[in-house]
Amino acid sequence: MLVSSSSLTPFPPVRTADDTPPEDSIPLVFPELDQQLQPLPPCHDSEESMEVFKQHCQIAEEYHEVKKEIALLEQRKKELIAKLDQAEKEKVDAAELVREFEALTEENRTLRLAQSQCVEQLEKLRIQYQKRQGSS
Repeated sequence: MLVSSSSLTPFPPVRTADDTPPEDSIPLVFPELDQQLQPLPPCHDSEESMEVFKQHCQIAEEYHEVKKEIALLEQRKKELIAKLDQAEKEKVDAAELVREFEALTEENRTLRLAQSQCVEQLEKLRIQYQKRQGSS
């Protein structure tokens, strides 16, 4: 009887005491697991040892799944931070554009006023010029 949480798991299936194979075929290594967390081989003569080994292998698989989930969540966190940074940059850019728009609007108003004053002054000079032409 094979016990495994998923057929896609990178860990080998766990064997129980019912179908105890020779010692060299029992999965001893979980490649993704730190050395100090590796299950120790069970004593095949002890049902309790086999049960502890089975539980340890299940815990190792759960640990591996949690580590994968943490890695995915950390990646998602990085993506969200990048999105937030981009949104803040766009907000700063928008605020800068608003300031620039306000400055240009004020400059436009000032230039229109100056143009209006120049038109008035030009009109006064034309009138003066025409008076001089008429009097000469």
